[in-house]
Amino acid sequence: MKKLERTLSLPAIIAISIAGMLGGIFIIPGIASAITGPSLWLAFLVAAVSILPAVLSKSELSSAMPKTGGAYVFIERALGPLMGTISGLGLWASLLLKSAFALVGLSAYLLVFVNIPEYSIKYVSLVFLLLIIILNIFGTKKVGNIQIIIVSLSLLSLISLVIFSFPNINNELFSPFLASGNSGFISAVAFVFVAYAGVTKIAAIAGEIKNPQRNIPLAMIFSLTFIALIYISVSYVLLGNIPLSELKNDIKPLHTLAKTFKIPIIEILIGIIGVVTLISLANSGILAASRFPFAMAVDKLLPSDLTKVHSKYLTPINTILLTGITMGFVIIFLDIEKIAKLASAFKVFMFISVNMSVIILRETSVQWYNPTYKTPLYPFMQIFGIISGIILLFYLGMLPLITILVISIIGISIYYSYGINASRTGVLKRYGHMPASYLLFGKKRRYKHLKKLGKKEREELLNINIDKEAGVIVPLLGNEISPETLIEIGASLNTKSKIQTLNIIEVPDQTSLDDFNEKKPKKKSLERMVKTLSNRNNLDINFESIATHKLTSTMQALSEMTNIEWLILSWNGRAYNGILFSNPIGWIVSHINSNFALFKCNGVTRFEKVLLSIRHNSKDTDKLIETTNAICKYYNSEFTLLHVVEKDIKTEQLESMRNNTNKKLEGTRGKLLVIPSEDPIETVSEMTAEHDLLILGTPKKDNWITILFGTGKDKFAINSTCSVLRLTIKD
Repeated sequence: MKKLERTLSLPAIIAISIAGMLGGIFIIPGIASAITGPSLWLAFLVAAVSILPAVLSKSELSSAMPKTGGAYVFIERALGPLMGTISGLGLWASLLLKSAFALVGLSAYLLVFVNIPEYSIKYVSLVFLLLIIILNIFGTKKVGNIQIIIVSLSLLSLISLVIFSFPNINNELFSPFLASGNSGFISAVAFVFVAYAGVTKIAAIAGEIKNPQRNIPLAMIFSLTFIALIYISVSYVLLGNIPLSELKNDIKPLHTLAKTFKIPIIEILIGIIGVVTLISLANSGILAASRFPFAMAVDKLLPSDLTKVHSKYLTPINTILLTGITMGFVIIFLDIEKIAKLASAFKVFMFISVNMSVIILRETSVQWYNPTYKTPLYPFMQIFGIISGIILLFYLGMLPLITILVISIIGISIYYSYGINASRTGVLKRYGHMPASYLLFGKKRRYKHLKKLGKKEREELLNINIDKEAGVIVPLLGNEISPETLIEIGASLNTKSKIQTLNIIEVPDQTSLDDFNEKKPKKKSLERMVKTLSNRNNLDINFESIATHKLTSTMQALSEMTNIEWLILSWNGRAYNGILFSNPIGWIVSHINSNFALFKCNGVTRFEKVLLSIRHNSKDTDKLIETTNAICKYYNSEFTLLHVVEKDIKTEQLESMRNNTNKKLEGTRGKLLVIPSEDPIETVSEMTAEHDLLILGTPKKDNWITILFGTGKDKFAINSTCSVLRLTIKD
């Protein structure tokens, strides 16, 4: 199968993105003014702010997954193929219907300068549709170049219209500002939200964009900012020049504004620009919409015939034809305006899903998700986008819910017809709910929720030579600052003779494992480092490397095939455990029956002075002292056991605590230090400046927020100036 070429530059995709929004300004203001009146310009501003989280989220997702299919790909990877099928179908339908609406809507502007019978408008729209289909088959580079010309002419006309209309504004026309009250204003925000939906269209053609990690975020953010200014300024001068009674429900408001100049040539010019711009909107819509079924077919959720790429022009010919033919039926038989509104409401729902996808992928931190652009103000930006989207859906009425239900049913039917055998699972299914079992059951392992792997499945997952008698396994997941230190920590905790080091590469389901199983430079470097460390410290270390689609299943197979006592992993200071979301490390901690050491490297890798900080009443004190002492023996160092106590602790209680702890420290390399303090985090942080390694136990969960969402960042680990080792010792 031939692949799509990356031919679209930054100016071209900015033009495509703007074209996806610009056409709405020629129709929407008249209809929307009937909803809220003179406050329309403010409704456009609020709508732009409401869509901003989705724009930033899509920018982040596109930088991590610059693939054709856009939001469908993002949602499918995060939420799974079933939700991906529903989203792909819904996004395809929403773009398709909006584009068909634009083709029919251009009739009002066409009548300005062409005398044609009203009954033939639909047939004229079909002619334009045929031309756009041919243009898209010829190639997106040609589409991008034409879009630049159309967008430039349209913007120049709109800016000129605003400049020359501004001096004639009548401020009395802005009263009453909220013509339909607060409810009408929010309804108008929901209605005009559709106008900005095209800003994210370029994510659907990410597979054809040059340098997508840089260009997609830049294009989306610039396009939204620029077009919002256009919508706000144009609607402002419209309401300031034309009485609301004349403007409301006017489907060619810019022509009405041009008539105020009383110069016929300007009226005709605006009519021509309106037709060309609306054609451009339909053009960019087909360009983006046709990529959704293409991406779904590549993922085996639709028939493989839809993956066909034109042999000469390298465009997805079958999906372009499918999209165009469907638009033709829509133009002829359906009430376009009503259905376009329903489809656009579904797109609001998709934006909610996109914001959720970022949260899921960030919180799970799956190995392959490495966006080069990250949304600022995370997760508040996404939460705002989700809440505002739900509000907008509510103010659009019952129709959005009906649309979501109908398209969901169709999507489910398609999935169970074609995609049920897709050997993929979404990130949410893998890491979203499993840790709940650990948190609800406590530290005592209950494996009823974890299905044991069959022998054949274990052998397929681990088709490498694993030392089954190793006492310590050190999985290297690719985010380690100092892999050598991890292995040495493993050696200090090992009570057996052998250590197993395993370089694990988790790749998306759609990527072939063969691309990662060959000896690449990083793998060779790790192998050389392990061999050097083994010879230098006289350690028996076995090194293997494996690529996997399912990290969790691989780790489970590893646990079932070996008798390990410790797993040693790199750590970024996050606690991870939560019912709603986890992460590969959180899943491993929740499911694998061994002790864990999570190491956060802050640059210090030689441990001469160790600080063990635990609660004085911790039930794991004995085990933590024993383990810390073993580490200190390996490094030939000493440790300080720190108890931070309340300032008002009673003398008798303090003495009793000292005596009990000192007895436990007898015969070890440790000494006790007790510090009264009202701020344990600050106290421990100050002490870490005098030590090389801070050792902590498993943090205590004590409220419903941490149980649901996880404990977030471990404040002791984050505030430590030295490296941190968090120990979880199983009962």
